[in-house]
Amino acid sequence: MGNVTRQGHTNPESNSLDSMFKDCDTLVVLADYPCRDISEPVFKMGDRLKGLSEDGCWWKVRSLQTGTENYIPCNHVSKVYHGWLFEGVSRQKAEELLSLPGNSAGSFLIRESPRERGLYSLSVRHRSVKHYKIFRLTNSWYYISPRLTFQCLEDMVNHYSDSSDGICCVLSAPCLALSNPTPSSIQGAPPVVMRRNLDWNKVKKSQLLNPSELDSVDSRDNMMSYGVRSSIAAYLSLTSVSEPEEAKGRKKKSKSMYVMSDHSNMDLDEN
Repeated sequence: MGNVTRQGHTNPESNSLDSMFKDCDTLVVLADYPCRDISEPVFKMGDRLKGLSEDGCWWKVRSLQTGTENYIPCNHVSKVYHGWLFEGVSRQKAEELLSLPGNSAGSFLIRESPRERGLYSLSVRHRSVKHYKIFRLTNSWYYISPRLTFQCLEDMVNHYSDSSDGICCVLSAPCLALSNPTPSSIQGAPPVVMRRNLDWNKVKKSQLLNPSELDSVDSRDNMMSYGVRSSIAAYLSLTSVSEPEEAKGRKKKSKSMYVMSDHSNMDLDEN
């Protein structure tokens, strides 16, 4: 994580998205803003935001859930790196975040101490939220247990995502990774498609006795599956029902039906 020094007002270039939020994946709201005692919050704890610009202690942000743009005090949000490294989050706040809906056993975050940069702890949701202090050797390698050392925090996360190896459980997903889907991931109601029903007056007995002949009928009018056609053909061949005479001089109103289009192959959104 890169450090950003801020003294008073900065020029527009330092306030840009590229400089202020360059390495940051997202921002996570740490407390409702404004608080519920004042009004309905614009941003709620656990919401994910995109940083846009900085104006002193106020940051202009955009909600990744609603697209709402507004300002929020910088002490109400945490920068998140790699999806799981939360900057400046206390032990108590980590427990509150991991207890939010959308997290489950194995949800985790690595938090940097709000009091001293470079000090990290691993917080994992299990039956309760467990915390593990991350130590650092003189060669800058990290460890929770002295028998296992890692060159970087990413290696540590990858290892404990494969095996619990002494901690309470395997790491399953970063905190809040499965909550608050973006509007684009929410599927709307399937469209209604109107199709014409099969015109039985145009279907001959010979076609029913030989279902393959129905394949020549326009697919828009052919509402029967091959299995149904085969069953009808078998029944007629056994009963020897004579083909009814076509009605003459009689007009019938055409019928229509609404059929929900098949969405069995729709991709469901997961993460």
